[in-house]
Amino acid sequence: MNNSNEFDYIVVGQGLAGSALSYQILKAGKRVLVIDDNRPVTSSKVAAGLYNPVTGRKMVKTWKADTLFPYLISFYKELEELCGDQFLIERSIYRPFLSMEEQNEWMGKSASEEFEHFITKVHHRSQYAFSTDDYGGIELNMSGYLDIPRYLKAYRSYLESKKIMLSAKFDHKLLKPGSDAVVYRGYSTKKIIFCNGLDAFHNTHFDWLPFQPVKGEVLQIKTEIQLEHILNRGVFVIPIEDDVFKVGSNYDNKDHTMGITSKAREEITMKLKELVNVPFEVVDQIAGVRPATKDRRPFIGLHPEYETIGIFSGLGTKGVSLAPYFSGHFIDFLEHGKELYPEVNISRYFSLYYDSLKN
Repeated sequence: MNNSNEFDYIVVGQGLAGSALSYQILKAGKRVLVIDDNRPVTSSKVAAGLYNPVTGRKMVKTWKADTLFPYLISFYKELEELCGDQFLIERSIYRPFLSMEEQNEWMGKSASEEFEHFITKVHHRSQYAFSTDDYGGIELNMSGYLDIPRYLKAYRSYLESKKIMLSAKFDHKLLKPGSDAVVYRGYSTKKIIFCNGLDAFHNTHFDWLPFQPVKGEVLQIKTEIQLEHILNRGVFVIPIEDDVFKVGSNYDNKDHTMGITSKAREEITMKLKELVNVPFEVVDQIAGVRPATKDRRPFIGLHPEYETIGIFSGLGTKGVSLAPYFSGHFIDFLEHGKELYPEVNISRYFSLYYDSLKN
């Protein structure tokens, strides 16, 4: 019988990355201990949780959308069943057109093989009297949002019920790496994987990775409208309950504090007024700093010198959609020796690690 202090993996962090990875480890039949201090404010907990297959000003299909989006829906539904709770809200996204030319462009795109799985309908007429959508808009599917706080709380309760959740702040000074195992506070593991977001940037094993944190703020508003979809043009508007909506987000790569700002509030409300023509009241505002990366691709892999130490981080603004698939991709690498995609493998930055040793 295994010693109760011996594990196959220790996962540090129980945000979107750590939760997904620890579940994949359990599905692989391996023993895992999750260490997390349950801070009330983290990038995962304050994120709006939106997942959207077609994004950006130019409305392009997000990276690996054909693989990521069918996977994430089945993944979170599986966890809903495991936890006995509901936190995945599947809802179409409606993006208004700004011109007849844009409407015509999307009529053509909707018939293409590239977009056919993600477009429900191209609307030629206004869908909402309170919205600036004189030319109609495009309705996307395989979209919605994850109620992240509810998800993390439900999954944490599951881990606690299995007695594999350690509620404590991780102290990197107590980590003792070896060639075959890692020891931490009396716990022994074959591998330890850091999934603690920007905290990994202050981790002496991974401080050479080029994180580029991005701050984002989200408003909660009250307004008397009926909204079947998620509105998304300039800002997103997510129906939460009755007359309550989440609106966001802005992007700031200079301010990395967790405090809310009047600048973000003004920017978001200005864009909201361009999207809707009804009065609203801002009732709350939250901020978070996302663990984004230089090339906007996740950091996945093992340390160049210590194969017992790994990282799964850098999911940035797309954590809800990236975490499910790439946690499984990482386990395939760790347990079955399958190659990591070069776009996500931290080996792409090993030169930075070796350069750091010269300083």
